[in-house]
Amino acid sequence: MSKITFKNRAGINLAGNLEKPDSGAVRATALFAHCFTCGRDIRGAREITRALAGEGFAVLRFDFTGLGESEGDFADTSFSSNLDDLEDAAGWLSERLQAPSLLVGHSLGGAAMLAVAERLESARAVVTLGAPSSADNVLRQFGKDNLETIRQQGCATVELAGRPFRIREDFIEDARSHDLETRLQKLNRALLVMHSPVDRIVSIDHAERIFTAARHPKSFVSLDRADHLLSNTDDASYAARVIAAWSCRYLQV
Repeated sequence: MSKITFKNRAGINLAGNLEKPDSGAVRATALFAHCFTCGRDIRGAREITRALAGEGFAVLRFDFTGLGESEGDFADTSFSSNLDDLEDAAGWLSERLQAPSLLVGHSLGGAAMLAVAERLESARAVVTLGAPSSADNVLRQFGKDNLETIRQQGCATVELAGRPFRIREDFIEDARSHDLETRLQKLNRALLVMHSPVDRIVSIDHAERIFTAARHPKSFVSLDRADHLLSNTDDASYAARVIAAWSCRYLQV
């Protein structure tokens, strides 16, 4: 594993980790997107990318603008800016190793991968883990009072996962502007939907909507008793093994 930095299109330095196989040739290159307000070092992201590296994949995971070790102000970001960060990360991979053929996204990161896939010609397969079927699903975490404050005052400080984040009205408007189900109908990539039936953050109904909207080839794998963050190492490792086995059929590696 090596720590890397790259500049996004706004000139902001983003921090990441490139996980590579310990030995042998790289079978394929993957890009990983973490969950909303999380970071690249959350356990699920760490375990999945490392396990994929063990299966012969080179995987880049990074902190979105304003999160973790990346520069920038989170208040200036949006779902659209996350897509730009992902496209810039894919560009870095293309220059330094090879363009990503596999896209893996966790929670809102999964929704972002569904949205950005059409912009990445190299992508052949997309995997979502506990992903919502719409970008604005994340707004439910803000609470009605905060949403009303943002509507009236233009911004508010919202506590998410025990940390304060400044949310602006344009973040909400941007999230509501993305129609993922329409994009899914023309995804034109192999899709693997992975979701836990006991997910308390993003219900499994979202997985059903994603799966139904997408065209074949598509697959669904239940993560059984896993929590939303895949905080159990065994759950994350299992997900990685399934992703590796499934994706090889479509990446031809």
